Amino acid sequence: MSKEDQPDSSFERDVLRTKVKFEIYGEQMIEKTVNSSGNSGRVYLPPEWIGTKVKVVKC
Repeated sequence: MSKEDQPDSSFERDVLRTKVKFEIYGEQMIEKTVNSSGNSGRVYLPPEWIGTKVKVVKC
């Protein structure tokens, strides 16, 4: 395999850091910080939101 056939790792890092724009329509928005929870993260939302569909976007 030649060097030209191998993926450019610097290109892959740049693509992963590229920000994109999302346009989302909804009823409410809450901005929160994710807290540690074992081997994962957790965000608490209002109990009124139970059973509703939510989307999470990392900024």
